[in-house]
Amino acid sequence: MNKTSANSAPKASANQVARHDAAGSRSTIAKATPKVGFVSLGCPKALVDSERIITRLRAEGYAIASDYDGADVVVVNTCGFLDSAKQESLEAIGEAMNANGRVIVTGCFGVEEDRIRDAHPGVLAVTGPHQYERVMEAVHDAVPPLHDPFVDLVPPEGLRLTPRHYAYLKISEGCNNRCSFCIIPSLRGDLASRPANHVLAEAERLVTAGVKELLVISQDTSAYGVDIKYAESTWKGRALKARFYDLCAALGDLGAWVRLHYVYPYPHVDDAIGLMAEGKILPYLDIPFQHASPRVLKAMRRPAAQEKTAERIRRWRQMCPDLAIRSTFIVGFPGETDEDFEFLLAWLRESKINRAGCFKYEAVEGARANALPDAVPESVKEERWHRFMEAQREVSAELLEERVGEVIDVVVDTVDQGEIVGRSKWDAPEIDGSVLLESARDLHPGDRVRAKVLRADDYDLWAECVD
Repeated sequence: MNKTSANSAPKASANQVARHDAAGSRSTIAKATPKVGFVSLGCPKALVDSERIITRLRAEGYAIASDYDGADVVVVNTCGFLDSAKQESLEAIGEAMNANGRVIVTGCFGVEEDRIRDAHPGVLAVTGPHQYERVMEAVHDAVPPLHDPFVDLVPPEGLRLTPRHYAYLKISEGCNNRCSFCIIPSLRGDLASRPANHVLAEAERLVTAGVKELLVISQDTSAYGVDIKYAESTWKGRALKARFYDLCAALGDLGAWVRLHYVYPYPHVDDAIGLMAEGKILPYLDIPFQHASPRVLKAMRRPAAQEKTAERIRRWRQMCPDLAIRSTFIVGFPGETDEDFEFLLAWLRESKINRAGCFKYEAVEGARANALPDAVPESVKEERWHRFMEAQREVSAELLEERVGEVIDVVVDTVDQGEIVGRSKWDAPEIDGSVLLESARDLHPGDRVRAKVLRADDYDLWAECVD
């Protein structure tokens, strides 16, 4: 879970007012720009929400405070997916209350307003996820904007919390699935897709501003457009359907890396593999499989659970040999037997998932899975988690060793005292592995280079630039 503070301005002193004296002459006293502190918790989807709110704030003349003391009010964008995330959100709210005292709460945990106010009765306002207007209204109530046109100007791509060379692109909100362990639909509602031309316009602005990698996100990316019946909109003088494949193809024309996250393996995803084989979008799929045992998947009420996914993965890799798949899994789901877990490990080794995260099942408040029988003891969850991670480590090490000697594309993420850290097209920022580069060239974040892989460990590569 990421905790990000967006900061830019020191605390100012006096308010500035404009007034007319008795003779009618106008005088001004230096006026401080109103400042908002911002704390963003949770997943990339929440990060995009934070970016949109910050963009609105800057457009209205607010500055983003560098610390709690320098803020006139603090916004905390919370996460409410797991109980542990809720606890972290409460702690972040408490920290802001203690340090500043004027706090607005938003985000997924905001749907539990009573719980937040019981813990912190002094918060100014509580809103739910992606309720940008209500957040702005709360900020206006706490600190009215200046409406200074010289201050209100922001870049056309908005303000972001990610490095300049990559950005998250949210294509929809909410989810129509009803997985038994998940409360996302109750937090964020049903699927609500953006018009395709709106998505492309935002993507083009980002690329024009220097973004070289677009990370496409939503709750269910491959369901994009279902709720609006794949409605057409006009983009660059032609009709563009709000359909998963059409959107991927159009994004691939913008000249940036396009990386797909949170993709459910519906049958029509097969069509996008062709775009990867052509090089239009990155050969990377982030698919939250969650498990492999048919019995557990049925209890989880996972969409597309009936598909023979190992067989489809083999077919995808025949179409696009470079394809990398990352996923997340849950161990210790109620009713998961030793046989179910062994099935998962065998499937993991057979399918050769390139990158995988694993969570021990948590009984999230409000999830229907809590009512299922045969809860798995915590000690068993812990043991299965370690065994899963060891199996995945072995798979990852084997696949990365096969890269040694290859020449690959690498995007530079950081350059610090001669240490150059980048990523391959098979690695998403912050969640996957890295490529540590040797180069005689003067490189900068966002540069894309060709590099020969020299060696590998369990999760990372070492390479030297060859051009």
